[in-house]
Amino acid sequence: MSSVPAIDSSAAVARLKAIQARMRDAVRNEMQRTTAGDRSAIAYDGHGDTIYAIDRSVEHVLLEECEAWAREQPFILIAGGLGESGEMLLPSANIAGTARFRLIVDPLDGTRGLMYDKRSAWILSGLAPDRGPETSLADIVLAVQTEVPITKQYLADVAWAILGRGAYAERHNLLTGEVHPIPLTPSRSTNLAHGFASLSKFFPGRKPIVAEIEEELIRQVDGIPTDGKVRVFDDQYISTGGQLYELMVGHDRFNGDIRPALMKAEHLPGDPPGMAAHPYDICTELIAREAGVVVTDLDGHRLSNRLTVHDDVAWLGYANDKLQARLQPILQMLFRTYGLL
Repeated sequence: MSSVPAIDSSAAVARLKAIQARMRDAVRNEMQRTTAGDRSAIAYDGHGDTIYAIDRSVEHVLLEECEAWAREQPFILIAGGLGESGEMLLPSANIAGTARFRLIVDPLDGTRGLMYDKRSAWILSGLAPDRGPETSLADIVLAVQTEVPITKQYLADVAWAILGRGAYAERHNLLTGEVHPIPLTPSRSTNLAHGFASLSKFFPGRKPIVAEIEEELIRQVDGIPTDGKVRVFDDQYISTGGQLYELMVGHDRFNGDIRPALMKAEHLPGDPPGMAAHPYDICTELIAREAGVVVTDLDGHRLSNRLTVHDDVAWLGYANDKLQARLQPILQMLFRTYGLL
């Protein structure tokens, strides 16, 4: 039996950057010619997440580009909006069992902020050798994410990484076409004082519990000021890729999303969260790790969720390992106190 050729990682990154640039431009064009009401119309309300009209503006570009790529090397595309399975073997004339790799994509992560022209969204892609249905986030060997800015913004960032080769980023001027490299420099701070640190609570569902855990973490790490001042700031960026990027560039010191644990905690008061992050939302965490950010599950282990559109993912991101060493024991104690571990 002949061996499967190795994936050309550099060529794959270049291909994904080009695909994402075309997707970004398609969304930008749609943003320019539509209203918030147009963009926020519900196109499909299936398992896992709601697909809005603005999401549909980019899906055809993704499928067209992936179909062309797959004629060179067959693969399985995994993304929301591909039906209930969320998987598509490409090229369309292919037969099962011949995929070279699995490509998991979030065509627009941060739809809600972008469709109202409030904040950038991100296009996310992670590529893993095909290991069958058990292929997981831990198998991803390269990732690319591209910013889709709001209409009044003309600069957009792109970040990428290949396993073991570090993380890189560049800034694109969408007016002139100029591109220049930018550093990815996570914070080296070992505390939270005068920095951003947040647990995700941007949707209804046991938000008071999340706030209690967050406040107790801050109290134990840096204390709660009694002089009328504040030292730790909260930023609810409704984009997992955006949250990771804020860690990569040094804007945030800690971010986390514990919604899956809250959804299972029937002993806790209040309604559970209605949805959680999925593997496609966090398929670029390799970039963060290659940049020096520590990304784990609630137990402190590497993320290993299967590459599906159905699994719920809980995650914690620390700007550096020393901050992880300080925060993780407190967080795990709090998670146990609330019955989340």
